[in-house]
Amino acid sequence: MSDTAAPAPDPLLCAALAADLDAADFRSEPLRRLWGEEEDDALARGMHEPILRAIAGDDGALATLGRLLVLGRPQPLEAVAAALPRLGVEGLVGLGLAGVDGDAVAPRALLRPQSFVDVDGIGEWWIASDLDEAALDGALPADHVLGVGGASRTLAEIVMPVEVDRALDLGTGCGIQALLVSRHAASVVATDISARALAYAELNARLNGVSNIEFRLGSLFEPVAGEAFDLIVSNPPFVITPRVDGVPEYEYRDGGLVGDALVEQFVRSAPDHLTPGGAAQLLGNWESRAGLPRLSDRVGLDRLASWVPADLDLWVIQREELSPLAYAELWIRDGGITPRDAAFTPLLTAWLDDFAERGVSGIGFGYILLRRPVTPGAVPLRRIERMPQQVSNVGGALRQGLAAHDLLADGLPATLITAPDVTEARHLLPGNDDPSVIELRQGGGFSRTITVDPGLAAFVGACDGELTVGQIAAALADIFEVPLVDLWADLEPRVRQLVLDGLLLG
Repeated sequence: MSDTAAPAPDPLLCAALAADLDAADFRSEPLRRLWGEEEDDALARGMHEPILRAIAGDDGALATLGRLLVLGRPQPLEAVAAALPRLGVEGLVGLGLAGVDGDAVAPRALLRPQSFVDVDGIGEWWIASDLDEAALDGALPADHVLGVGGASRTLAEIVMPVEVDRALDLGTGCGIQALLVSRHAASVVATDISARALAYAELNARLNGVSNIEFRLGSLFEPVAGEAFDLIVSNPPFVITPRVDGVPEYEYRDGGLVGDALVEQFVRSAPDHLTPGGAAQLLGNWESRAGLPRLSDRVGLDRLASWVPADLDLWVIQREELSPLAYAELWIRDGGITPRDAAFTPLLTAWLDDFAERGVSGIGFGYILLRRPVTPGAVPLRRIERMPQQVSNVGGALRQGLAAHDLLADGLPATLITAPDVTEARHLLPGNDDPSVIELRQGGGFSRTITVDPGLAAFVGACDGELTVGQIAAALADIFEVPLVDLWADLEPRVRQLVLDGLLLG
């Protein structure tokens, strides 16, 4: 466990700290300019020395706060007092973010600016979290509260940009998702099993002047029993961890259950807490296990889909799949333990034994979207996909895909328009005028590449909003000299799929 107390989110002290940070221009870009772009990039890889060298001898407020709060390095008491004239060193200690050791201020937490982009524009939060491996110079304590990591940024990108009345951030951690969702929700409930995490989350909300978040302690959906939400977001502690002595159980990533049972429990429970039209979005891991009915080559994905009631919309996107060995090494290293450490091999053995006991052959990672249809009895969306390619604006693409599914429930629109990011590529053999392959390529969103035949390519090319779908189909039947009914029977399901994929817009 951590040897430092949780922060104390006193509102007056938080306001004073925010005023001092603002006065010092404690933001991402000023800090990056202060110590240099290359040095800032090195920090993202866990290296502090380049920044320390770049600002050596600089006793200004920004440099002092950068060393103290961004890097977690002790600073002279007088320099910190000068950098925080409103809060003072006593106030920083009162918040639980630092302690005094002789004539130096010793950090007890990190506090870093975190920029973001959403539909309303560019913004930035100040986010406090526990000291990281570099600042601790060792392994993390089990109750470590993580700052904004890769998974946090991924979840922020996939959350659909929708205005809602009530939202839930389950497993809030340092509170970054709750803060982001609060920009488009009238009220947010943020829960966590860790009182330490909730203290950080509340401090971060107060520090950034956000007042529409309520914080509740408890596991999974227990703190919101009987309540429903328009949006549920979660970066749950989904990391699969062996349940044996000697394996650290990090609260920020480990939900305390066996295998992928935590993700299963979330997926099975979330529908009871969704309003009509409400959606739940989360990141997760799922196991592929030997000995299960193999309906396809997607054993893990099929297991996941079986957890979701048939009347709910489900969209799963698997971004990658790791072997048990690769997965174990990834998360052992995440705790600050490397193959040079004596603890590494025993931990690796425990992980591999755990996977072997359940017959796990692979562990998938990706995005899960559940939605309760607005209209009971509507045909649900079921999309189970592997998507290793580069993606962008995933939240917008998911929102568009759900809207397309709803649109197609009433049939194809009378007119369609080719999405502006769609291009066509034709591949020809040397000396041949007829293409051997025609591809439609999506420039944004899920960056899909879809192989089409000349008929479908011609249909898409004619979708400019001037002609109706029926007029285009009739013209193509004349050009290809085939009966209209036969041509449309072939084209219609593929046109619907292009609408669902976002290449054609209604």
